[in-house]
Amino acid sequence: MDRGLFTGVLFLDLKKAFQTVHHSILLAKLEKYGIQRRSFEWFKSYLKDRKQVCSINGKKSSANDIKRGVPQGSNLGPILFLLYINDLPNSLKMSKPSMFADDTNLTCVGQSSSEIETKLNVELENVHRWLTANKLTLNDDKTEFMLIGSRSRLACVHNSPY
Repeated sequence: MDRGLFTGVLFLDLKKAFQTVHHSILLAKLEKYGIQRRSFEWFKSYLKDRKQVCSINGKKSSANDIKRGVPQGSNLGPILFLLYINDLPNSLKMSKPSMFADDTNLTCVGQSSSEIETKLNVELENVHRWLTANKLTLNDDKTEFMLIGSRSRLACVHNSPY
């Protein structure tokens, strides 16, 4: 902003991110990260054949198989999810990602709002390709864009509130 540039930020949120992690993809990534032999087999058994039961006032539901997702409420769940999305930044070329859990912000700088729009549209396509390959979905309702710049620069942007 000090140099008269615009900054664009795209706020992304993944839909049911922790519940939709595919075990086969996660295990392939763990192997790629160097998890081998006994440790790999342990993770494989940790994810395999999991079931969930709901209990209300002492009455239990029937057990449902869990075919996807990381165990919620566990210490490992968030870590496994982070390992699952760890390679997302590799698909980005024109923006700087900031990631926290299932929220990701893509930030880029440009001379004009149209340059920002072009860059972030390209990055959004890159994100969509990565999401498709990893069987995750963007929550469109929670995805937002913000353009940052000096008041005088923003006043020049079409449809500016200033």
